[in-house]
Amino acid sequence: MIERYDLIVIGAGPAGLSAAIEAAKNGMKPIVFDENAKPGGQLFKQIHKFFGSKEHKAKIRGFNIGYELLEEANKLGVDVRLNATVVGLYDEKEVTVRIGDEIKHFKGDSVLVATGASENMVTFKGWTLPGVIGAGAAQTMMNLHHIKPGNRILMLGSGNVGLVVSYQLMQAGCEVVALVDAAPRIGGYGVHAAKISRCGVPFYLSHTIVEASGADRVTGVKIAQVDSHFNFIEGTEKTFDVDTICVAVGLSPMSQLLKQAGVKMKDTPGGYVPECDEWGRTSVPGIFAAGDVSGIEEASSAMIEGRIAGSVISQDLGFIDKSEMEERASELEDALGSLREGMFAPKNRGKLIEKTEEGIDVSMNLLEHGFVADDEIERYPGVTHRKGIHPVIECTQNIPCNPCQDACPKGCISIGANITSLPTVTENPCIGCGMCVASCSGQAIFLVDEDTGDGYGTVTLPYEFLPIPEKGTKGVALGRDGHEVCEAEVVSVRSAKAFDHTNLLTMKVPKDMVMKARFFKEVRL
Repeated sequence: MIERYDLIVIGAGPAGLSAAIEAAKNGMKPIVFDENAKPGGQLFKQIHKFFGSKEHKAKIRGFNIGYELLEEANKLGVDVRLNATVVGLYDEKEVTVRIGDEIKHFKGDSVLVATGASENMVTFKGWTLPGVIGAGAAQTMMNLHHIKPGNRILMLGSGNVGLVVSYQLMQAGCEVVALVDAAPRIGGYGVHAAKISRCGVPFYLSHTIVEASGADRVTGVKIAQVDSHFNFIEGTEKTFDVDTICVAVGLSPMSQLLKQAGVKMKDTPGGYVPECDEWGRTSVPGIFAAGDVSGIEEASSAMIEGRIAGSVISQDLGFIDKSEMEERASELEDALGSLREGMFAPKNRGKLIEKTEEGIDVSMNLLEHGFVADDEIERYPGVTHRKGIHPVIECTQNIPCNPCQDACPKGCISIGANITSLPTVTENPCIGCGMCVASCSGQAIFLVDEDTGDGYGTVTLPYEFLPIPEKGTKGVALGRDGHEVCEAEVVSVRSAKAFDHTNLLTMKVPKDMVMKARFFKEVRL
């Protein structure tokens, strides 16, 4: 017996759920298959706050976005089948699905493939030892199963995945001993690298792993510098005692079903992907693709791609008229286009961007070492000096993100209509509410009082580690490079529902250190 549906969606991640939701809103009957025990794809691993604007779910943590999508799908009656592995996509849009010990057949008037991507691996001596894991596996262990992946960890890969997971490892109580990448420059957002650097994690660019040591598990790792041809440079070896090596060297689209269905495919630097139009249509009528399977991007982009495909499929099948579809698709395309601008736009991948959109020199120290040098920071428009408490915004790259502008109740921060513009601090007086600090997805905003009148100043910073230091706790302030710069004392810690688990820690430091002190470390005797 073959079950029939208006739309079959393969993959219950951000793209697939979003497409099913859009289709169901238009009166369609979609069914979603996913091989996992839980829906949501990567969203439930992502505990960090998203970039973008309100329409992109900015400043909302990934797992909360996942819950929102599931709730929306449930309200609309979307049929989501879990532990259901799609094993075939055939002519006439017939889909075979393994559910338990059975193979079941389904037919759809349309099929959307949203199977996502799988982690890449790199081989080195000892790479099969227990303790060598992918970054996605580490996220699954930490954020889904609440298990520490290891105690002392080396991260290989400096793209956004490597940076984000490194920070989450530290939040889980792991020690990240180093972040290593064969590339000469950091591949992910500078704000992600900066929050790792100020915690004291060193970056080794133009380095990679020589070998992992250990008899039956990882007990250490050796790295070495590489030349421009990625050959090891003799005499540059460094060793670390670690129990885990975490690998974040990119993703590959899981496009096998599309190839099986006869869809025209193409090789790209980002993997083997289907040829699609701007709305997700493939070369086979009625088969669509959305999300990472059609090209690796952020989950925010995948959700919008899914909604575009859902809207177009609705029109193709007569559930909405063409004008309604075009209006909706145009709105979504504008939102998607804004995410594809700035320094990290697809057109800029692999390029060295030396100037911001404002004509400011990009920090080479940030790209090569993970932090903006003290003598570079003041070139950026968010870094200002004034009396009293005020924001200092160390956002130095053109990233599509503007929650800080919306969060400030007094209009102290301005980005403007262009979502990738660097934020500036206006003349409006700051009231010290801290909403900008808590809302910044990159944890790049600090509230500073440069002189409290007693030889000291204060720095309020985002703090997302446990245990939370109490008022009166004494320790040291760390600079942007993670080195100690002065003694510090916690004068307050603020937590509020509106901060969404980003605590605002205020520390007192000598007034000549307020523009250098960027993290607090408790000194335990």
